[in-house]
Amino acid sequence: MRDSQVIAQLAAKGVILAPGVKNVTTPLAQFAMDAADLTPTLIGTPNAGIPAYLTTYVDPKVIEVLVAPMKAAEIVGESKKGDWTTLTAAFIQAEPTTEVATYGDYSADGSSGANVNYPQRQSYHFQTWTRWGERELEMAGAGRVDLAAQLNYSSALGLSKFLNASYLFGVSGLQNYGLTNDPRLIAPVAATVNWATGVPEDIFNSVVTQFKQLQSQTQGIVDQETELHLAMPPTASADLNRVNTYGLSAAKLLLDAVPKLKIITVPEYDTAGGRLVQMWAPRVEGQDTATCGFTEKMRAHAIERYSSYFRQKKSAGTWGAIVWRPACMAAQLGV
Repeated sequence: MRDSQVIAQLAAKGVILAPGVKNVTTPLAQFAMDAADLTPTLIGTPNAGIPAYLTTYVDPKVIEVLVAPMKAAEIVGESKKGDWTTLTAAFIQAEPTTEVATYGDYSADGSSGANVNYPQRQSYHFQTWTRWGERELEMAGAGRVDLAAQLNYSSALGLSKFLNASYLFGVSGLQNYGLTNDPRLIAPVAATVNWATGVPEDIFNSVVTQFKQLQSQTQGIVDQETELHLAMPPTASADLNRVNTYGLSAAKLLLDAVPKLKIITVPEYDTAGGRLVQMWAPRVEGQDTATCGFTEKMRAHAIERYSSYFRQKKSAGTWGAIVWRPACMAAQLGV
């Protein structure tokens, strides 16, 4: 059937086409309208939503990772000795020596003197570097991080951590010792009570035995009126708080018996050989028993500028722990 006939039939049925329409039987796909009879296809990647980072909130507060506390200096105090040019330190130790004899008007017997020694310690100096690039700083800034400040904090913390470790353990290969391994310290005795399972009375008596040892070592110079520092790992400190049926804890019993006792928690005292507890009399008859010594806590050297980055060295120096009166410390291991 011709197109004109089809158009006439449509008109008879009331379908009036525009005057310019002459062809109504040619299939649509033959016209230059490619997409008209095909399933739609995409040129780009199918949409899976907006980029995730556009809906990500970045909190501007920087959460610092926790590190173990540094408590060595709290045990016996801390002091500066010399400076960063000092390699060796000598300490004057005077011991009175007296010999008596039977009195006689013409007797020349008996004498008094002093034995003077100069024990020495060697310093150890250590360092670290911080380095930051210009582009690195700007990229970190885009992530809301002050990179230069974080690097400075990291270097200062690292030096302090090493200094604290040297106070406790010294530096191998030098006359530089710590509060736990000075060769003149009296070796700790084996604990007879397991604090983790012992009742408060047993723990209290364990510390009393340690106090009696300290009194014996000092020939009674240390007494209940002497300031005492009891250094122990945090887990052992927690055991002191366990109460008995009367509501009394070992900590309460200890503070009642020795009013000037101070408990100091030292994470490093939780050793592979057992939990270490040291009782120190930090100051006896007006003189320090020991000190944690340093030459420089932190020396910030000049910032060096290069083509597109900066760097800075920081350094410090330590004497470890200088123990003058080793008899003023008693310890037990394995609580």
